[in-house]
Amino acid sequence: MNTVHPESARNIEFVGYTDQGGRPDGVQVMVNKGFAYISHPFSTGVTIVEVRDPRKPQPHGFLPVHPASWSLHLQTFDQLLLVVEEFNFYSVYFRESDYYGRSIDEVHSSMFGKRGRDYSAGLRVYDISKPGEPQAIGFMEVEGLGLHRVFWTGGRYAYASAFLDGFTDHIMICIDLQDPTKPLEVGRWWLPGMWKAGGETPNWQGRVALHHATVYDDIAYGCWRDGGVTALDVKDPTQPKLISHTNWCPPFAGGTHSALALHDRGLLVVADEAVADISIEPQKHTWILDIRYPPRPVTIATMPVPSDQDYPKKGGHFGPHNLWENRPDALVSSRYVFATYQNAGLRIYDIQQPFRPEEVAYFVPPPPQRMVDPRPNMKQVLHSADVFVQPDGLMFMTDFNAGLHIMQWQGA
Repeated sequence: MNTVHPESARNIEFVGYTDQGGRPDGVQVMVNKGFAYISHPFSTGVTIVEVRDPRKPQPHGFLPVHPASWSLHLQTFDQLLLVVEEFNFYSVYFRESDYYGRSIDEVHSSMFGKRGRDYSAGLRVYDISKPGEPQAIGFMEVEGLGLHRVFWTGGRYAYASAFLDGFTDHIMICIDLQDPTKPLEVGRWWLPGMWKAGGETPNWQGRVALHHATVYDDIAYGCWRDGGVTALDVKDPTQPKLISHTNWCPPFAGGTHSALALHDRGLLVVADEAVADISIEPQKHTWILDIRYPPRPVTIATMPVPSDQDYPKKGGHFGPHNLWENRPDALVSSRYVFATYQNAGLRIYDIQQPFRPEEVAYFVPPPPQRMVDPRPNMKQVLHSADVFVQPDGLMFMTDFNAGLHIMQWQGA
């Protein structure tokens, strides 16, 4: 076992570590039947790690993608694995401000090449009925640059952010998985101004694009980066209908990224992603909204900003990234919120009193041993990306450069 000594920790113990077979870069992680499936921002594919013994995680396999594409996100449930494929924008965006600061449509399309030849774009479906041994069974190609992220927790429909021809950036599409060998788009929704081919004109600054939507009780909560958060009625996925649209950018700095709905408490937790070094952009926040009256969400609190170290002095990105999304095949909690915080590692919040959320646990690994991120001027600090939480409190956290950390929450 590779022992890791955290820079700081509270109520969380180290369990295990792996550099994912020499590919330590990771974004999203899903754990299914003793195997972790990890997407990569730079290694162009998906790594499989056996975690049946979490103290001794073992790299088990790798699913490559087209060398000019990336598979940034994935989902598992029961016997299926869904993996997105999209043109690798980091191959043309060498500065974060170019990627996050404006709509992708503003870049000339000749930079991307021809879909199907120069890159792959769509949703690939794998059968994982044999744990750790995915078999590709279906692919849905999209007419555009591909999918950024997909949300699926079983059932017939998945929901993805897709950059389709004719649009300024990623919109929401609804995918029918009744026959997983033949996924089919059945519905779509976008913010007014995004359908350029339809004559719509953007009226915003910054980048308005769907990062992804999470779906609870037939309501899709979409995070639109600098475009705020929407709630959509998706009882009929062929005709999504707007319930509400809330945007605090400006005056705040945008980057709205992840939404966690707690319908039993009438709450919505929303994280704004830090997309630049803390020396460049303002502090981003994780918000708590009251959604008891769905057409009119009200912001009631923000999560505490980590203060156990001088994170601004450490440099890099200091701010939220992903929220644990209460998947039905893992831990579901309406009291505790689990969040990755980039250079501040993993944070756990108690929102029993939603107007006064408290930080109750954290785990901050050491900096990465080497940088996989090829972009210039990136600091060698943590960029903790995603976390998967099991019902027993065992947690799996990825990082852009620092590998997979497995931890045990002592409050479980």
